[in-house]
Amino acid sequence: MNKIILLTAATMMSTTVAAHEQHTVTFNDENCEVEFQNDVRITPDNLVITTASHATAEITSQGTLTLNGDTIPLNQQQQAMLTQYSEQLRGRLPQVANIAFEGIKLAGVALNEVATTFNLTNLDDIHAVINDFETQVHGTFYQQGAFVMGKQTFDDFGSNFDEQFNEKVETVIKGAMMQSIGSLLVTIGTEMSNSNGDMSAFEQRMEDFATQIETKVTQQAQAIEQKADSLCGEFEQIAHHEAIVANAIPEMSAYQLFKFK
Repeated sequence: MNKIILLTAATMMSTTVAAHEQHTVTFNDENCEVEFQNDVRITPDNLVITTASHATAEITSQGTLTLNGDTIPLNQQQQAMLTQYSEQLRGRLPQVANIAFEGIKLAGVALNEVATTFNLTNLDDIHAVINDFETQVHGTFYQQGAFVMGKQTFDDFGSNFDEQFNEKVETVIKGAMMQSIGSLLVTIGTEMSNSNGDMSAFEQRMEDFATQIETKVTQQAQAIEQKADSLCGEFEQIAHHEAIVANAIPEMSAYQLFKFK
């Protein structure tokens, strides 16, 4: 009987986490037509694009362009195009970090749902993992008063974040279950008592609970995915505009942030 109870609790935990993992938001979607090829650093005063060879293109808030320290003369039309391009990057790139934050918070919602239902009292480690990853995301994208984005940041975040997050979440779930084993047994025992000892009724209640949480998490995860897909489309539009800017200002052709696959 104890094995059945523990297996049921573990299954509930796994189901909830799986509901999140199946819809983990990533930013290297194969369906996206563009990808980063350079890096950018954005502050209130300027926007600096850096290539793999460490060449730099600085666009100031006034619309002036400096390449590797040399100011490039621009006519009024070129300056207007460059300013619009800069504003597009300022408005869209930070949304990547916002979507990442939403994904982390969604995992916290799912874990709290399960913890509340099974009366898990030792949640400090779970909350610590959520907080640690929020700090990690913030530190990845916001550095020394600037927003940083591009190929290196994008690649590192996309390849490492999901795996690390899932591993740590699974570890703290197991730890919380072991530390709260007494509460788990009491809670599940109460559920069985309310079902008058009918295991089939108990199992149905557990399945309904799993479905309820999975549905809730899935719906929110899909909404986040839609935001990511929409953002990818906006990046494609910026990439098209970027190509137009590079055509109008040939010196910018070596500093394009995006490339089409």
